[in-house]
Amino acid sequence: MHILIDNKSGAPIYDQIYTQIKDQIISGELKEHDMLPSIRGLAKDLRISFVTTKRAYDELEKEGFLYTIQAKGCFVAPKNTELLREENLKKIEDHIEQIVRLAASCNLSREDILQMVAFSMEERQ
Repeated sequence: MHILIDNKSGAPIYDQIYTQIKDQIISGELKEHDMLPSIRGLAKDLRISFVTTKRAYDELEKEGFLYTIQAKGCFVAPKNTELLREENLKKIEDHIEQIVRLAASCNLSREDILQMVAFSMEERQ
């Protein structure tokens, strides 16, 4: 598991940890039932407070990405396909909003955008 903390990003450290672990789970880099580093171990490796790491792990567990076994550690939870679908739909909506803003700044029509999307989808097939 790779976690990089960017002190210049403006995002809270716990959120950076949370986001990076979640992204690694969604991408499949971290597999179901993989053991994560201990909270204290990760905090030590990142040279941050264990409270910060615990907060990130707690958020991931609350959202169903991790589960904890007492005295054993934290593990990647089995994927909830509906949860992953919702996560991806949200990302798509965010990207579409960016596309709409950029298209407006370039005076692209709806048809232009749809043609661009259709072309991109054809290339993937």
